[in-house]
Amino acid sequence: MKALAIAGTELRMMLRDRGSVFFVFLMPMMLILVVGVAFGSGGDARVGLVVEDRGPLAARMAAELRELSGLRIRVVSDVEKLTADVERGRLEAGVVIPDGYDRAVRAGSAGTVRFVSKADSLDGVRLGFRVQAAAGQEAERLKAARYAAAEGDGSLDETLARADRTASSVPEVAVETVTVGEEQIYAGAEQFDVGASQQLVLFIFLTAMNGSVAMIVSRRLGIAHRMLATPTPVRTILAGTALSRIGLALFQGLVLMVGSAALFGVGWGSPVGAAALLAAFCLVGGGAAMLAGALFRTEQQVGGVGLLLSLGLGALGGSMMPLEFFSPALRTVAFLTPHGWANDGFAVLLLKGGGVGDILPNLGVLLAYAAVLLALGTWLLRRTLLSAR
Repeated sequence: MKALAIAGTELRMMLRDRGSVFFVFLMPMMLILVVGVAFGSGGDARVGLVVEDRGPLAARMAAELRELSGLRIRVVSDVEKLTADVERGRLEAGVVIPDGYDRAVRAGSAGTVRFVSKADSLDGVRLGFRVQAAAGQEAERLKAARYAAAEGDGSLDETLARADRTASSVPEVAVETVTVGEEQIYAGAEQFDVGASQQLVLFIFLTAMNGSVAMIVSRRLGIAHRMLATPTPVRTILAGTALSRIGLALFQGLVLMVGSAALFGVGWGSPVGAAALLAAFCLVGGGAAMLAGALFRTEQQVGGVGLLLSLGLGALGGSMMPLEFFSPALRTVAFLTPHGWANDGFAVLLLKGGGVGDILPNLGVLLAYAAVLLALGTWLLRRTLLSAR
């Protein structure tokens, strides 16, 4: 019970510090938001639609665009607002059906449909092909209707309705998609999924390392030594110190998981798998904090080295750029870090729909890291405490 009391006291002290609360909880959530907004298109692409022509043929073209899968069509009032929304990232692209579209089509001319996107946007190029295909399909039906009308089979509206009925009875061409090479694991990610798991791994380790400062302060102020003067065995102090580091990491991880799910709709995959992976990585962070707190003598040392180590391992382990974009050599290096195994495990859960069985290698490696770090950190800290008695 004394070990739990020690851990609870340190956790309460951290929660009373507003700066710590901001750094531990609010800052990761803000980064999840920023990364998701900046780099994640996520789900259906947002495409603005301006319909300047009120004729029935323009309405047909607009309906054809709305039926495209994977697009969220938003009606925009005018071209200027559409252009501004695309430039500022509120929309991935835009389509304009200009005034005079109906007259041009009925006169036998090609109806013009404008497409708006950023010049350097890959999403814009992809969406442009889809809009072009939809416009081409509509153009083919119009050609068939025009030909029938020219042959005296009725007005353009009548022959167009007949062309629609005929098109619905024509068998569709089957298209089979085959993925060649390595599958892109992040292709189906939602907007905030990848950033959420990356920031979770980065900040759990960073917070745990910063928490080792409290261990050094405790030794410098003689708190740990005064506890040794009481009937408190060394193992209880060591257990309380370890539990405080691991407990803080677990508490932070749970808040980030629940918060990102509630605010940004992040789906963490299998609850059991996500909880197991979180717990394993928290043990790694707690072990690293124990080792740092035993090795260093001043708050400045552990603060500087802890920050560099956390950011360095985070960068190498895929917490700043998805592992999918790493070269083969760099990917090999990534899996020398616990961050690489944690990020890969969360990717399997979030993006591949995997379960606990699919991340057993990740859990095994993380638990091995944790066992080594906790054992070494506990041994060094015990020796430090006893030598100063």
